[in-house]
Amino acid sequence: MPNFNGVWSLTTQAQYASDWPQVPPPGKAFWHGGATSGDNRRNDIQTITFATLGDATDYGDLTSTRFKLSGCSNSTRGLTIGGRESSDVNTIDYYDLTSSGNASDFGDLSAAVQGPSALANSTRGVRGGGETGSKVNVMEYVTISSTGNATDFGDNTESRMNHGSAASSTRGLFAGGQTSGTSDVIDYITIGSTGNSQDFGDLTVAGYHMSGCSNSTRALFGSGTSRTSTIDFVTIASTGNATDFGDPSVNRNGATGAASTTRAVFGGSGNTIDFVNIESAGNATDFGDLTFSNQSNEQWGACSTAHGGVV
Repeated sequence: MPNFNGVWSLTTQAQYASDWPQVPPPGKAFWHGGATSGDNRRNDIQTITFATLGDATDYGDLTSTRFKLSGCSNSTRGLTIGGRESSDVNTIDYYDLTSSGNASDFGDLSAAVQGPSALANSTRGVRGGGETGSKVNVMEYVTISSTGNATDFGDNTESRMNHGSAASSTRGLFAGGQTSGTSDVIDYITIGSTGNSQDFGDLTVAGYHMSGCSNSTRALFGSGTSRTSTIDFVTIASTGNATDFGDPSVNRNGATGAASTTRAVFGGSGNTIDFVNIESAGNATDFGDLTFSNQSNEQWGACSTAHGGVV
């Protein structure tokens, strides 16, 4: 209890420490892989802190240089999924999100694939689609805290690549992508089970080479081919068509996004990072710059320590 002057003693503060409100550590977003001009593939892992505007910094290296890959994470471990070196690869890497360093081998996908999408909750990562010589509808999953090869999950409603993805703790979404044409389809899955995806609704505009990210309730999809000035949103727990959220600060083709509980950041072709506040629709604002300028159309992976699947 405080003394008669209303001042708490150090002893009493320590006694009641468990009752004080806890401030969570600031979340971080990570980008990995990519390519500069001329398909010069990169192995960089770079990071920003959501709460602080500024440029990305170097974090470590992947096990190889590659682009056209995807990524997902729980709060402590990031995964990189597939991609293209001199040819397509079935590689899954993992790296520690709590201390900087290089990635290590996790296991293999069922096939070498470029342009997949990936999402996760706190325990499971799911890869959807991509191209293995032709576009596929395959989904497969891994347990993030372990290592090992991916296991079949089910099928998407359509075969596609270069699409966006997002997740809550229970539900995953895949949106848009490159099919025989350009898709506006949003699918959903229940991450903790297995089975084929189901129709969720449609984007406001069809597009591919697009980004996706979420907090626990709302998913955002945006940028990319045919979507150079649009960010859409949906409520993850429901179904239905997407609603316009706002516009990115720059037109992009090949964007990738990551999110905290309150803020979404996007980086893509070029080196610009911009952000929005997830719960209030509006246009994106400049955040800072990535460590290098990623080539247009060349997908790279992103993840965060505080995405909707784990918070």
